Amino acid sequence: MRMLLHWVISALAVWLTSRVVPGFYVDGALAALIAAVMIGLVNATLGLFLKVITFPLTILTLGLFWFVINAAMLELASMFVPGFHIRSFAAAFWGGIVMTVVNMLLKWLVMPPKHE
Repeated sequence: MRMLLHWVISALAVWLTSRVVPGFYVDGALAALIAAVMIGLVNATLGLFLKVITFPLTILTLGLFWFVINAAMLELASMFVPGFHIRSFAAAFWGGIVMTVVNMLLKWLVMPPKHE
């Protein structure tokens, strides 16, 4: 159940980002749901690999290079999902930042913290 909630929250974050960032488009709820899955898959595979490989550059730029990697992963995910389009690298860059912040806020609002 918790994984389903994560998925829906991520899809909502994708949809809200499309409403805020110019050049970041989602055609509907189904496209947002599929985009959330594809973004997760791309980030968990290629994104993780790239973050490990470019770690020295990330340290050199004080973590700012991760935004570039996140933007590239968003653009890659948009190539595979019909109804999810990103017009430019700048839209992907700002969309990644907005989507991360929105996703964190939604999870903070909706999901109670786990206490052990």
